[in-house]
Amino acid sequence: MRCSSCASENPEGSKFCIECAAPLCKRCTSCGVENLPQAKFCAQCGKSLTAQAGPKATESAAPPNAGREGERRQLTVMFCDLVGSTALSAQLDPEELRAVVRAYQQTSAAVIERYGGYIAQYLGDGLLVYFGYPAAHEDDVARAVRAGLEIVAAPQGRAVGATPLAPLQIRIGIHTGPVVVG
Repeated sequence: MRCSSCASENPEGSKFCIECAAPLCKRCTSCGVENLPQAKFCAQCGKSLTAQAGPKATESAAPPNAGREGERRQLTVMFCDLVGSTALSAQLDPEELRAVVRAYQQTSAAVIERYGGYIAQYLGDGLLVYFGYPAAHEDDVARAVRAGLEIVAAPQGRAVGATPLAPLQIRIGIHTGPVVVG
């Protein structure tokens, strides 16, 4: 795979260029599909990828400190996921489950963005979120807690097609501590 920034050849499956650390794909915040770096729209759902510019939009964006010395900072990490998603997957068609998970992730992503969080990774029905990276705020801990409370309180889909669903429950974990980034 050739890097669009420096034209270096990279091993297949690489997420970052081995020469310049540029991202080799763009992840759509709407559906999570990886797209080529030059893509302007998602190949799966058609959402604009250029409006998502910056590291907040892609799971595989190169960290702002790539290639520099590590920096010590306070980081608040939040993980949120659906409670009982395995049981839910037995109830629903795969397409219906995907719609439920996508709606939950979109709702969560909007809340996280509003509070200045950075979605580091989509993990199945979970989200790994950083508050305090790449941009730090004095109140990152409070932002994470407020975002978590709002995600838990946000109305999630109660029906998929003709299938009524019990209210979705979301599990949130938050931890703060010193880390070295970069």
